[in-house]
Amino acid sequence: MTFYVENDTERVFAFSPEEIFRQVAQAVLEAENCPYEAGVNLLLTDNEGIRAYNREYRGIDKETDVLSFPNLDFEQPGVFSIAEEAEADYFDPESGELLLGDIMISVEKVAEQAAEYGHSERREFAFLTAHSMFHLCGYDHMTAKEAAAMEQKQEALLERLGIVRDGMTK
Repeated sequence: MTFYVENDTERVFAFSPEEIFRQVAQAVLEAENCPYEAGVNLLLTDNEGIRAYNREYRGIDKETDVLSFPNLDFEQPGVFSIAEEAEADYFDPESGELLLGDIMISVEKVAEQAAEYGHSERREFAFLTAHSMFHLCGYDHMTAKEAAAMEQKQEALLERLGIVRDGMTK
């Protein structure tokens, strides 16, 4: 699996964002039984940067914590068979990897929300990664039922990885 991480900020965390991103992203793909080697891009930006992307791509002139740009058009969340129908659109011709999509995380929001929720920045970063990876796997939270299912998946995954709300590792 290929995970490309770009940090366009000066922000340095007390943990390795690349390591946490790789750990969580791989765990999501395994939990969803992704049958392919996959590629995901992550951009770490600031509130100003993510606001600009949010305005450009979603028409919302407001900063947010994370943006997800899935490459696949899922008929059903977590069912990857659709990729076989349009191989040229979904697979990297050089590596053969499934191109799942792109993620953007605001490093400022990671810090703000970790303080707000009373847990570590590592836990907040892992949560935002899991949240976004489930979006790349076709999940959404437009209805209460969808939100509950997605929240359960995120929490179960982070618990399994030992990245719990109080910032302590099991």
